[in-house]
Amino acid sequence: MKKFFETLKNCWKIEDLRQRILITIAFVAIYRFGSFVVLPGIDPSMLDKLQSQTSGGLMSLLDMFSGGAFSNASIFALGIMPYISASIVMQLLAVAVPYFQKMQREGESGRKKISWYTRVLTIAILLFQAPSYLMNLKIQAYGALSSGIDWSVFMIPATIILAAGSMFILWLGERITDKGIGNGISLIIMIGIIARLPQAFIQEVTSRFTAITGGGLVMFIVEILILYLVVCASLLLVQGTRKIPVQYAKRLVGNKQYGGARQYVPLKLFAANVMPIIFAQALMFIPLAIVQYSSDQSGYVIRALMDHKSLLYNVVFAALIIAFTYFYTAITLNPTQMAEDMKRNNGFIPGIKPGKATADYIDTVMSRITLPGSLFIAFIAIMPALAGLLNVQDAFSQFFGGTSLLILVGVVMDTLQQIESHLMMRHYDGLLNSGHVRGRNSGVSAY
Repeated sequence: MKKFFETLKNCWKIEDLRQRILITIAFVAIYRFGSFVVLPGIDPSMLDKLQSQTSGGLMSLLDMFSGGAFSNASIFALGIMPYISASIVMQLLAVAVPYFQKMQREGESGRKKISWYTRVLTIAILLFQAPSYLMNLKIQAYGALSSGIDWSVFMIPATIILAAGSMFILWLGERITDKGIGNGISLIIMIGIIARLPQAFIQEVTSRFTAITGGGLVMFIVEILILYLVVCASLLLVQGTRKIPVQYAKRLVGNKQYGGARQYVPLKLFAANVMPIIFAQALMFIPLAIVQYSSDQSGYVIRALMDHKSLLYNVVFAALIIAFTYFYTAITLNPTQMAEDMKRNNGFIPGIKPGKATADYIDTVMSRITLPGSLFIAFIAIMPALAGLLNVQDAFSQFFGGTSLLILVGVVMDTLQQIESHLMMRHYDGLLNSGHVRGRNSGVSAY
């Protein structure tokens, strides 16, 4: 503990690091303040029905990622998720479409073009999502609009405000990345998620200690132990592994020596990281968008897909994650290109011919190690539903796994890594006892 406080003191001694931390805190404070600024013309006291709607089901996930701005009818209600969706689409286009592939190989100029296309796509998504959000707001809080203002007239300026609010959040994230600490976009997502943790924790403690049955203190201790294990598992996932399993790694080596160490083929057990969960979660929101305004929501399938704790929802969710893990691994790791790179650098796999045979062997190994990785990711993703079996409150169960926990763990590791680099450059000890935070390749920080 003494060393920890000494490290914090060292962080304050470094002027550049101190300024970056203060700038990050200031921008985060602006974001949190904006989450409570209600759309002009809306009465906050009339939003009880909207807040009740977002207290459970898929709506609660949307509200969590916006840091509560969704249920507050805030100017930041749409959050940063439209930009995340646009980024995912652009990543897929950069792999599948030759025009974007060429653009990606153009270096800095190509990166700027892709960034511009991402922003244009973000605005297009916002112009679709903002009216949808306002239509839902009209249904849930019809009397919240000030008298004398017609909803059809209100929709136009409100759409512009919501779109501008999301783009302003994007600007804040980029400023944090440039002048602050950590990846700004990822940090904003993390702040929005973690803002719900204190309230969720208090609700869970209260429910356990006031419950007549259910174990009380004992069950709460069990919950904390399970949460600790899930956090450790999530830490393993976001950090990944630098080498493939031993039984394969012993063979997948080249004959070159670099700095006295043999080089392994760069395959990872969790090569896709959290991206499959993000892709699958985006698809699982589609039923919500389709049936949200439907007059008939009584069907079993519809109700099951709207409930993130139902068996059908989690089976479909897990299946999508496994499928997307294979898909994302296939488009990001090219066995043919890896085989060509090995041949060009005079490397080889002992007992395997260079060229196509090497590519086929790497593809086989990659397929085998992707399966346990995909199953592990799927298990982490459905942990909130499993936590519900222990009667954990909905708000608190979201921190037992899924996208939210992986983002929290991943962003914390990224931020620690950047602080660590500043300290090590000036010969100070790092934040951990080892004095070193391992780097990682997180899908979240790609934004």
